[in-house]
Amino acid sequence: MKIHRKKEVIREAKHRIENLFEQADLIFKDNKKLANRYVSLARKIGMKLNLRLPSRLQKRFCKHCYSFLVPGINCRIRTRENKVVYYCLECKKYMRFPFIKEKKLKRNL
Repeated sequence: MKIHRKKEVIREAKHRIENLFEQADLIFKDNKKLANRYVSLARKIGMKLNLRLPSRLQKRFCKHCYSFLVPGINCRIRTRENKVVYYCLECKKYMRFPFIKEKKLKRNL
């Protein structure tokens, strides 16, 4: 019975994290501070339950200053040497994400 409760809590936490990122996306143009606060809350929920954020959500905030990133407004995205480079215009730091999976799929076709 306890195991079912834990799965339910994890499912609810994932749903809440998704919802917070959606809200941050909607509110970003009006209030950047609130969008950053939503990211902070989502991270805290994930850390409390030891959940890993999906990779598509990990790329939506800066790993250094934890601000919500919107490409073209406060984030620059480039590709270099098998990596996608996200440059945060808030803290002037960058994050690199490999795209090896995509290259492997392309090579196999």
